[in-house]
Amino acid sequence: SSDEADERAQILADALALKKVASDYMHPEAKVTSVDPCSFGRNFFSRPSAVVMESWDEAEERAHILADALALEKLAVDYMHPENKVTIVEPCVFGRNYFERPSSVELETVEESEEHAQILADAIALKKLATDYMHPEYKIIAVDPCAFGRNYFERPSAVDIESFEEAEERNQILADAAALKKLATAYMHPEIKVTRCDPCAFGRNYFERPSAVEVESTEEAEERAQILTDAAALKKLALDYMHPEIKVTNVDPSTFGRNFFGRPSAVEMESSDEADE
Repeated sequence: SSDEADERAQILADALALKKVASDYMHPEAKVTSVDPCSFGRNFFSRPSAVVMESWDEAEERAHILADALALEKLAVDYMHPENKVTIVEPCVFGRNYFERPSSVELETVEESEEHAQILADAIALKKLATDYMHPEYKIIAVDPCAFGRNYFERPSAVDIESFEEAEERNQILADAAALKKLATAYMHPEIKVTRCDPCAFGRNYFERPSAVEVESTEEAEERAQILTDAAALKKLALDYMHPEIKVTNVDPSTFGRNFFGRPSAVEMESSDEADE
């Protein structure tokens, strides 16, 4: 009927108006098309003081850039913190962990790392204790102003300990004394050969120079002594032969014998005084 046709036309007009309003709301970037030349106005979104709005292309590019940044952040976190476990959201994804493979380098856990640090701290404390024991001359650095006490090595009854300067001076004196001893030995015993420790050092030996007095060796000295002994024995034998009147001196009480010239049946011999007279 005519009423139903009018009502349907009204409904379609309202729907078209609502659609236009919704389109204008959802797409503010769409320009307003004026069908009536008498209507005019200023666009809210295109006014000079309006906030700059990005287009669909710019929005998509910005979202893509943010997604790449998020992926890079996740990759950096995975690289810097390999101890974090991988969370698999897809049950079909599987693989082998690089850090838990059989041939991977053994990594220490947080507990092992803390224990390792504790062991190093104990070693440093033991080293300090050993240093204090081996070097009692080091002064104690008191970090606590409330700590005080008497030094064992600086007490009035402590044994006198020489300082570093005194120790160096004592070593220098001992070195000088050793050098003087060596010089005195070389002076008193010229027969000792000089030991050259420097191959560049050379010189002429006083005792082996061409004009030196000839010195006999040990073998020559022993041979000369033997010759003199033999000569003394020959001299004694010749003297006994030339002077039979000289009585034999027995140095051994077990030696005895009869004198040829003093026997009872010997020819009487005159003495030297009688011969002179």
